[in-house]
Amino acid sequence: MNEEFSSNVQLLKEIAEVLNEETEMESMLKQAVERLVKRTSFTAGWIFFVENQQTHTLMTQIGLPPALTHESCKGMKEGNCWCVNKYRKGTLKKASNIMECKRVDDAIASKRTDHQGILYHATVPLQSGEEAFGLLNVAAPYKSFFNDEELALLESVAFQIGSAIKRITLTKKEQDIRVMAERNRLARDLHDSVNQLLFSLTLTARGGKELAESEEVKEIFHDIQDLSQRALSEMRALIWQLRPRGLENGLVEAVKGYAEMLGIQVNFSVKGVISLPSNVEESLWRITQEALNNSKKHSGAEEVNVYLESTMSSIKLIVEDNGCGFHVDLKNTLPSMGIQSMKERAEGLNGLFRMESVVGKGTKIVTELPK
Repeated sequence: MNEEFSSNVQLLKEIAEVLNEETEMESMLKQAVERLVKRTSFTAGWIFFVENQQTHTLMTQIGLPPALTHESCKGMKEGNCWCVNKYRKGTLKKASNIMECKRVDDAIASKRTDHQGILYHATVPLQSGEEAFGLLNVAAPYKSFFNDEELALLESVAFQIGSAIKRITLTKKEQDIRVMAERNRLARDLHDSVNQLLFSLTLTARGGKELAESEEVKEIFHDIQDLSQRALSEMRALIWQLRPRGLENGLVEAVKGYAEMLGIQVNFSVKGVISLPSNVEESLWRITQEALNNSKKHSGAEEVNVYLESTMSSIKLIVEDNGCGFHVDLKNTLPSMGIQSMKERAEGLNGLFRMESVVGKGTKIVTELPK
């Protein structure tokens, strides 16, 4: 027993070193699970992040049998299972024996029998204080019961991992705040320097056109004035994108202000109580900006409808115009116009992005993010 205790202490020390040194989430989780599997009788380990009632993410896996890694772990990434369901219901509070693995059962039902004896697993929630992130699961061939010492070890490892996840999450938030501060500084600099120079150039060109006697010179000044005015409009739009004035008053006011600047009529509809984390609010803001820019530049739309709906588990944004529309096949390639960036922003927050467009009938962009 003393030897086992000493081995567990050494394992916890190694995992703690990994968790303290790593700054990237996926690399940290992978190395922690690798050490757990290598230094114990467990032969497989995997971590789920559970975002909401509909989605979960397989963050890392070590030693899973072919039955579960089939088609790039499709069976692990999709559908529900008993441990995730118990976690969502709030009934999974500590390390527990799970007598069977539904995902293995599903694999066997699909005629994939290469499970290598992995039929059962233990599970433990990953959390830090009151904040929960997901699950750590471990298994071994034909092992259907995990003793108190093994479950206690899982509890300790899960506590370490949960604390590290919280640390990285807070660090990411701090980085986001610094990025926002730098954007604000750059926006101020552009406004105070380049923006003012372009405004002065516009006035100078206007004055030159009025003073010029030659029609040819007047035309040159007219072109300069036109180009400088367009550059000024582009600069103002860029400043808005860097530092959206009005976002401090909420997403709705920011969108209304930006649409007014673009000269677009926007009909805004809000359903539910809208109180969002800053990263979610900014992503929705950037997606809406890009959608409005596309409507202005490409669709010829006379008006745009923006719907924002908040539920207990998600926030949905719909931007719909009555423009010319276009043909698009999202299964193959995304068109330009910033649509790829909108999709990446949504997926970066584990959300869903969908675009519908019909030639002659307009375009509809739907974004749904988990809370």
